[in-house]
Amino acid sequence: MGVLNRAERLQIMLNPAELKLVDNWRFSKRMPSRASAVRELLKRGLMAEGFEVAEDGAHSKDFGLSSAE
Repeated sequence: MGVLNRAERLQIMLNPAELKLVDNWRFSKRMPSRASAVRELLKRGLMAEGFEVAEDGAHSKDFGLSSAE
């Protein structure tokens, strides 16, 4: 197996609904781990057209995933 170049650790906090969405997406895409699923979702989100850029003064509480309903 090749050497991984992942020197930085990113810790995030999710509410139960957000975690359920991530896990459901992970299992539907047959991703091997939550970490790999989150990396893929980040990559897709950053590559997406029309994503919103955080405005000056924005707070982290202003951003989140859709509800799992």
